[in-house]
Amino acid sequence: MSGGVEIIAHRGARSLAPENTLSAARLAHKLGAHRWETDAVLTRDGHLVLFHDEILTRCTNAAQVFGYNPKAYEKTFRPGAGVIDRLDSYSFAELQLLDAGSWFQLNDPYGTVSGIDPQSLADFKGENIPTLYDGLVLTKKLDWRINVEIKDHGHEPGPNLHPAKVLAELVRSGIAPDQVTLSSFNHDWLRWLRQRAPEYEIQALVGNIDDIPLDFNASVFTGAEFEVLNLNTLLVTPSDIRKLKNAGKRINLFTINEHHDYIRFVDAGVDGIFTDFPQRFI
Repeated sequence: MSGGVEIIAHRGARSLAPENTLSAARLAHKLGAHRWETDAVLTRDGHLVLFHDEILTRCTNAAQVFGYNPKAYEKTFRPGAGVIDRLDSYSFAELQLLDAGSWFQLNDPYGTVSGIDPQSLADFKGENIPTLYDGLVLTKKLDWRINVEIKDHGHEPGPNLHPAKVLAELVRSGIAPDQVTLSSFNHDWLRWLRQRAPEYEIQALVGNIDDIPLDFNASVFTGAEFEVLNLNTLLVTPSDIRKLKNAGKRINLFTINEHHDYIRFVDAGVDGIFTDFPQRFI
């Protein structure tokens, strides 16, 4: 069904496996997605792990392991480390104590658990939060492609420490640059990366807040600085896509899960879609 449109598995095949885990990545590859997307964040001691949220409660058993009330974590602090539920309050070793897989079966976020075989569900239990290096090595092993979103939660200790560490892990993994796309809502980080490692494709994420309209007169749309834009589907129309394509932009949309949205935006010329359901579009 996908034709010439790139199908990007959003946080892996997250409708069929716990998001941002290696299981979700492997399953997305098995389904035939062209690429998987994942989120790189920093631990307290400077390791890069794959996790989307700023807080740990939704996708781990952190409340049980670290002993806090998940309904009142905002007011609970670890001495010298910050809010108790925030990922960057913990070292990498501490995060490895967490189960990042069992919550998927318990919560059934997409109503898909009944269709997943029991052995797969059992295998999800106890899955760790992976490192960025883990994700890169898996992608390389599968001869596949990855989109690394460099997540900016606003707590990074230095202005470009985060992208610099991402770049170091790319080099350490030995993955080929043409297997990697780097994206972020922090466009300064993308500029920094482009200056130092132009061999990697960068994609500017735009529209992180669903109810704030996009300014199509902004330089990110009108200038030549960013050739590829990853846009919030809720903030664009097919007409907007046609105008941007006529201006020479490549456009990917996040997040498309329904066939009718796929059809209307593909007809408008979109280049790729991020989806939680790659199985629907392959």
